[in-house]
This record gives sequence, C-alpha cells and structure tokens, in this order.
Amino acid sequence: MHLPNATARHLFLHHHALTEPRGGPAKGAGLAALIDRIGFVQVDSIASVERAHHMILWARRQNYRPAALKPLLEQNRALFEHWTHDASILPVALFPQWKHRFARDALRLQTHWQRWFREGYTAQFDSILNHIAQNGPVSSSDVGKDEPRSKGGWWDWHPSKTALEWLWRTGQISVTRRDAFRKVYDLTENVIPPALYSAETTPDQHLDWACASALGNLGFADETEIARYWHAVDKPAVQDWVRAELAADRLLRITVEQADGTRRSALARPDLAGRVAALPDAPTSLRILSPFDPALRDRARIERLFGFHYRIEVFVPEPKRQYGYYVFPVLEGTRLIGRLDARADRAAATLRIRAFWPEPGISLTKARLAKLERELARLADFSACAICDYTADWQRSPLSPAR
Repeated sequence: MHLPNATARHLFLHHHALTEPRGGPAKGAGLAALIDRIGFVQVDSIASVERAHHMILWARRQNYRPAALKPLLEQNRALFEHWTHDASILPVALFPQWKHRFARDALRLQTHWQRWFREGYTAQFDSILNHIAQNGPVSSSDVGKDEPRSKGGWWDWHPSKTALEWLWRTGQISVTRRDAFRKVYDLTENVIPPALYSAETTPDQHLDWACASALGNLGFADETEIARYWHAVDKPAVQDWVRAELAADRLLRITVEQADGTRRSALARPDLAGRVAALPDAPTSLRILSPFDPALRDRARIERLFGFHYRIEVFVPEPKRQYGYYVFPVLEGTRLIGRLDARADRAAATLRIRAFWPEPGISLTKARLAKLERELARLADFSACAICDYTADWQRSPLSPAR
C-alpha cells in the first residue's frame, strides 16, 4: 500500500487530535482521555505566551484553561509526571511500564551523573527518603540548605538537589504537585494508585507495549521512529518485534510519499486502508502549536512529511538566531504554513506579535490573514491578554505565489 503525502499528513495529524473541531471536553475525564490519545504532554518552564503543556492542550481544545490540568495530576491521580525524551505528563495507567525505565536509568545514569555532578549526592539518598517518610513531601528548596552552592548555571546542583532528581528518575520518589512550577516530591507509593504501583509487566510485555503504542500514536512509522517515540527500547529490540509481527500478519510494509516526492518505507497495522477511508474531511482551520507539541516531537519526521525545518533557538545566541527566541509553528489544515514570534506582556495585558514568517510558497491572502488574526485573538485571550499589538513589519518574509 502507498500513502500519498497529503494523506500521510492528514492521518498523522488525526492520530494527534489535530484534525477535528476544538470544541471537545477540556477538563476532567475528557481531558485525561485526550492526553491518553496523544500519548504524552511535554512539560516546559518557558512561558513566553503560556507554558508548553498548556499550549499543547489549548491547540486541541479551545476552551481549555490551565487550571483544568492540576486536579488530574494532584487529586484524581489520572496522570503522573515523568521522563520520556524530556519531562512529560502521562496517563497514570502507563506507570507499570515505567518500572522498566527506572531500572534502566539507574544503570545508565550512574556513569554519566558521576561525571556531570559534584560528589556527595549518593550519600543523600537514604537521608532524603527517610526525611520524606517522616516529614512529608519536599522540594529542592527544602533540602541541602547547608550545602555549598555555586553560580555555575542550571546544572550545577548541590548534592541534595542531584539526589532528588536521581530518586525521581529511578522511581523511588514521584512528583506529587508543583508549587510555582517547582517540583514537590513524595514517596512514589503515596502518589501512584496502589494497583498500578504494585503492577508488574514482563520485558516481553514491555517491548510489545512500547512498539505497539508508538506505532498506534504515529499511525505509521519505521523502526527508528518507533524506537525514538518513547525511548523505552532500543532499535534492535524493535526490529525483533517487527519481524515477529510481520510473520504473524499483524503488520504490513507500506510506502509513504515524503514532502519532496520521494517514497519512504514504513510499517502500519493491517487496518490502515480502513483508517484512511474513515478520515474526516481535511480541516481548514489554523492552529498555533507549541514547539514541544507531541506532533512535532520527531523533527526529522516532520521535515520529511511536511517539508518544515524547525529548530528551537532558545539556546542560540541572539545574533545567530534565524527567527527568534521562542517561535511557534503555525498549522493550517494539514500543512505547516509558517512560524510566529509572539510574547505575552502580562503587565500590559498585551500579546505582542513580533513577526510571522510564511513558509516558501505560502502567501498571506486576505482569508488566511483573517484566520491568523482570529487565532491570535484567541491566543491573547488564553494568555490573559486583552489585546494584540502588532509590530509594523510583523509579516516578515517576502510573499511567494500561493499554493
């Protein structure tokens, strides 16, 4: 079977809940179900407009507001926070699978952390665990108060801060809440529901989950993309899984047209034709995406499918930036049509629109500009801003013929 590029983009975005109207449930069980559908929501501290996890959910549910997420994490425990490729919010039902990651990371991090961080953190493990057991949850500001601190940057942690992160990454403690975005930790058995805390999965079950769920969330993928999705199993293990699934007729090999017209081999479930036939009409709406949206997680895949080269420039010195500090990709229908530099000036209750760069071949027709400005007005409302303020030259790129 062959997927034309437009169909492949449509299917991929549909699996990420980006092709349907945004009026669905934006809190409670409906919001938890949305996160389960898209796999994970990456957590990021930068709030040039709003933090990434909130932007991700708002892009799919226009009525979403940040206050809706906290109860699912801190009261209902429908979600938990841990590491995928970065810190992420996940369905709590996945916790048994994370036990394999905890064991793996305890081995992998040992060598690296001894090289990266100052000595003394391993001696803090038991004292921190005992402190939490006796006194309750702690944050990094509650431990290591008498330990030396330097001005070496984000990663120059005092030993107790390093120990907290180690215990979290290896599953001995969990994030019970965040206070002003600072993680507050408790013993994991006090955070994760008992049935899930005690549940176990075998290595074979873990491999099947990692591969099957990655393929399910991507719609179609090759072995590298499957391995990269969760960072849970390595590529040789994925290849073994693929061979077994192909032999059992639970997978088929397909080709997918890339943005440049070439064909690339991929894997899909046998129901692919039915899923394609059941796709809703391609949307025409416009959405502003977080740089950390799960649909954009695999930058190489996005470039192949959409012809959209994107790199976040937060850590690039300003004179060397091509676009800006924190630039939002803009999705129209099933195409990535440009990127936006916007910041919320909360003191002035104003969303400041600095620049929009259309992709080559995308012109700002009156209809497209009207859609973009409506979306910016919604973004202003979402970020508690009363108005949008546009710089005089905010439409930065030379316009090319519309496509």
